[in-house]
Amino acid sequence: MNIFVGSLSYQASEDKLESLFSEFGTVTSVKIVYDNYSNRSRGFGFVEKLNGTSFLQQTLVVNEARPKQPSGGSFSRGGGGNRNFGNDRGFDRDREFKKRY
Repeated sequence: MNIFVGSLSYQASEDKLESLFSEFGTVTSVKIVYDNYSNRSRGFGFVEKLNGTSFLQQTLVVNEARPKQPSGGSFSRGGGGNRNFGNDRGFDRDREFKKRY
């Protein structure tokens, strides 16, 4: 199973992460995600681990990490606000709406 690990320190290494998770069972691979431009850790990674490892007399259930969803391009979910982009020419949207309807 592929486990998502977030809030990693920028000093975290794949070796240290593997060492941490190997205390709880067999780790098959570790991957920390790095920024392409700065080559600095993005603060998250993935640990691939076998399901069913025993920990504190309980059998762990490991769920697979969700696949990355494609970004929506330049679509923004941001709220309205002033949309005149600094070009205030006295246009009153509400007044124009009321005139039309």
